[in-house]
Amino acid sequence: MKASNLTKTIQSLVEQKVPTFLWGAPGIGKSSIVKQISQEKNIGFIDLRLALMDPTDLKGIPFYDKESHTALWAPPAFLPSEGEGILFLDELNSAPPSVQASAYQLILDRKVGEYVLPDGWAIVAAGNREGDRGLTYRMPSPLANRFVHFEMEVDVDDWKFWAYKKEIDERIIAYISYKSEHLFTFDAKSDVKSFATPRSWEYVNSILKSSISQELLLDALSGAVGKDVAVGFLSFCKVMNKLPDIKNILACAKGKYSQEVDVLYALSTGLVSALLKENTEQNLDNLLNYTLELKSEFAVMVVQDLQRNGVKMEHSEVFKKWVRKFAYLLE
Repeated sequence: MKASNLTKTIQSLVEQKVPTFLWGAPGIGKSSIVKQISQEKNIGFIDLRLALMDPTDLKGIPFYDKESHTALWAPPAFLPSEGEGILFLDELNSAPPSVQASAYQLILDRKVGEYVLPDGWAIVAAGNREGDRGLTYRMPSPLANRFVHFEMEVDVDDWKFWAYKKEIDERIIAYISYKSEHLFTFDAKSDVKSFATPRSWEYVNSILKSSISQELLLDALSGAVGKDVAVGFLSFCKVMNKLPDIKNILACAKGKYSQEVDVLYALSTGLVSALLKENTEQNLDNLLNYTLELKSEFAVMVVQDLQRNGVKMEHSEVFKKWVRKFAYLLE
């Protein structure tokens, strides 16, 4: 299931306090989705990496109670005590069986030791698939049966929508639009340490914003997404020098046109990014006027990306003209 559909589904299940398990390859944004849901709902979020825990971390430490002459468990301070939110149990199937056993009690009974999970809190767990070369333990059937399970897939359109919102470097968005297979290059059969994932492209974004020198840039990017992808990306970046003046296009709808596919991908992304930063009626009309003479599939790509990012254009007379020209591609 792609990220946008997963977000809607998990949001609904969180409201009903249904335990949910999110499966997926490393680096595709499983934890980011759950955190985003908590931010949008304005509720608490606690991220527990169970692979790094001991059983007592969840259950607490026993101590002697003088009054009752019994052993009680001191619950850990990091577990929620009030309010509402999402308790995210990450890397659940990478945790040792003894830790999974403690988590099982928390998921089944919403309590462990002396601790009781507040009614306002939902449990969401995540883990890598068993064939993804990570350390995993087979999840016991009784524990697995306590969850509703979903597998997250990588979707380029979803990623582009997220990347525009996060203001990821437009060169990255343009490159992934042009070479979509390079968004995710993980191969469970390969021993390479660096490979492209949505997470590692975030690292590329940070590297590009850093003060690293041009001589060291290839090595740095290779460390994030692998040598082949890094070389392809840097070669594509040189295309940006061939772009017409995007500011001029937004200002007066005038600019050169190209028939080179890589240039058109870069131009389309540049136009969308520029309008999202300065979304005025005049800029929108000028952009639409310019795309009337743009290669048809790229004109449609620009408009669809803008619409996915919430740009309203149905009221524009230029958009009505645009629809009449490209309606055959929208059916």
